[in-house]
Amino acid sequence: MLGIDRLLADPELRKPLEDRRVALLAHPASVTADLTHSLDALIAAGINVTAAFGPQHGIKGDKQDNMVETEDAIDPVHNIPVFSLYGEVRRPTGQAMGTFDVVLIDLQDLGCRIYTFITTLLYMLEAAAEHGKAVWVLDRPNPAGRPVEGTILQPGYESFVGAGPIPMRHGLTMGELGHWFIDHFDLDVDYRVIEMQGYDPDAAPGFGWPADRLWINPSPNAASLNMARAYAGTVMLEGATLSEGRGTTRPLEVLFGAPNVNAPAVMLEMERLAPDWMQGCKLRECWFEPTFHKHAGELCNGLMVHAEGHFYEHAAFKPWRLQALAFKAIRNIFPGYELWRGEDFEYEYTEGCLAIDVINGGPALREWVDDTQAEPGDLEALARPDEKRWMETSATSKLY
Repeated sequence: MLGIDRLLADPELRKPLEDRRVALLAHPASVTADLTHSLDALIAAGINVTAAFGPQHGIKGDKQDNMVETEDAIDPVHNIPVFSLYGEVRRPTGQAMGTFDVVLIDLQDLGCRIYTFITTLLYMLEAAAEHGKAVWVLDRPNPAGRPVEGTILQPGYESFVGAGPIPMRHGLTMGELGHWFIDHFDLDVDYRVIEMQGYDPDAAPGFGWPADRLWINPSPNAASLNMARAYAGTVMLEGATLSEGRGTTRPLEVLFGAPNVNAPAVMLEMERLAPDWMQGCKLRECWFEPTFHKHAGELCNGLMVHAEGHFYEHAAFKPWRLQALAFKAIRNIFPGYELWRGEDFEYEYTEGCLAIDVINGGPALREWVDDTQAEPGDLEALARPDEKRWMETSATSKLY
């Protein structure tokens, strides 16, 4: 039972909201068990909702690509202001903060640091601390589950896709991350989590995603549970010249796609380098022609990731390492390939830094890929201590 459904079902949970102005931060996946949008359900329950906020892609999820801004608006049904947190501002303004007393955050996350909803959570917590507002997270599952993977973001690489010293795959729910943010940044804020009931992130077959829960896109290109599982790896393609499958029906479910790369040869090189990094899923050669975005209109050869069905082994699947391995294999086979997007591509409004480094929170992964002498064990030596440290520091934030 998700946080939103518990809140609606229990008058005692709602009691502290009486006589208070309430805002909702939501997106298209913010729905109840019967698929009613949380905004409609909260107002129908008699809660005094005076404002709403939308994260990247908008509260309606209508903005297809990255770095496409959403304007503020008035909700045509409920006649309340809807403030964009991915438009003229990323942080809520003082004017917006003045429209409520308590904000309910009901966002489906993907369990990956770069997914911007967790940065929006931090910014809202910081603004609430400044303006004396209360923050409630209506908790939802982490579809990637508890596993932790990747190097921790280095100081100086903070961005809208890097809220703090967090690895790529963080293993926490939004409610748990809120606790971690408050502790790490020493925030003085009235914070509460409406916890899920009966949630077991280690339970098969979903391992973080309840088997009876429908998948609704939290953002336009997050189209499946398979994508959510692979995303901590495939998102790195946004910093590469290779296609991540945008402009197709399966975006961010491919390790790469390009018109001038031999996918079977890349897979053989991956198997030679680190076959253990390829476990827990099935890779399949695929062909696609993006209708927009990178390599639009060109036939691309690539590898599809299937972290689903009987191929999926939760504990063995390591998407960050898998994607790093694909980069390394391409570099080995095609040493002169222009793999990385240049500094002229300002990823998430950062300047003077390669997008791949912004995504990874530092240059270590790119340098490992480009170093002809570097072996898989060298990347392991970088990642394992960070993963261990994160598991230790985040343990006290866990609620389930």
